[in-house]
Amino acid sequence: MVKTPELILKHEILSDSEAKKVSKKYNIGLDKFPRIVETDVQVQKLKGKPGDLVAISRKDPTGNYTYYRLVVKD
Repeated sequence: MVKTPELILKHEILSDSEAKKVSKKYNIGLDKFPRIVETDVQVQKLKGKPGDLVAISRKDPTGNYTYYRLVVKD
């Protein structure tokens, strides 16, 4: 299976201050966010480490969406 660029969602590691803002916005602790493992290909490309919060951006016909994942160990 060949992955084309338009099928790969944009991943971005948030700074500590950005992560705190997102946590406050949703009124939950960082440990309550859904998880993504540190061995995920996109996390490795970004050099993510456990404890980082990743913003994942997705576009579809109904709008633009951002969702978040906390990087954890395998």
